[in-house]
Amino acid sequence: MLLELDAGEREDEPEDLWALFDVLNVACGGHAGDDASMARIAAFCATRARPRIGAHPSYPDREHFGRRTIELSEDSLVASIAAQCAALARIAGDVHWVKPHGALYHDAAARPELARAVVRGAIAALGPRFAVIGPPAGALLDAAAAAGLAYLREGFADRATRADGSLVPRGEPGALVTDPARAAEQARALAASGRVDAICVHGDTPGALAIARAVREALG
Repeated sequence: MLLELDAGEREDEPEDLWALFDVLNVACGGHAGDDASMARIAAFCATRARPRIGAHPSYPDREHFGRRTIELSEDSLVASIAAQCAALARIAGDVHWVKPHGALYHDAAARPELARAVVRGAIAALGPRFAVIGPPAGALLDAAAAAGLAYLREGFADRATRADGSLVPRGEPGALVTDPARAAEQARALAASGRVDAICVHGDTPGALAIARAVREALG
């Protein structure tokens, strides 16, 4: 079970946080992140067996942190995803995973044309040498399979879910799981379910370091 962090979205992210994870999904300019933040994470990872680097592209929407849907043509979205992934690869070298961020994550799971755009853009920048991280089912999984890419089904330790497995929207009460013990228990349940291959913590969740420590201890 891989433990992954959506990273590079805050200037004050501590290295102690990064060190707890197998995968860092690095913001690469669409919603957050810049050359300096990508270089800082790349330098941290360069001399370690883990974590390894994944790309975390989004709609080009820094103003709203990539958390609103932007209507783009498929080709325009392909170009944006390619540019973001290429920027990270230029700085960090090998990029092993690609996981869309925010509104694009949810939209690509529901809309095949957006899922195709994410996959096409990432392949244009990285070649077919990465795995996609995304929801356990939906259009993004289908697009990855059609392109011959490996796919990791993801669950979240620090987000509440509805009965159908979808995430509670961030604007609703209780959407974030900020109690480390509860996050650890949720991670254990996800790992035991057999329905996911990776478990995510968000670097911008309040108390992310304490949550990550509890989840890492729970997962071993």
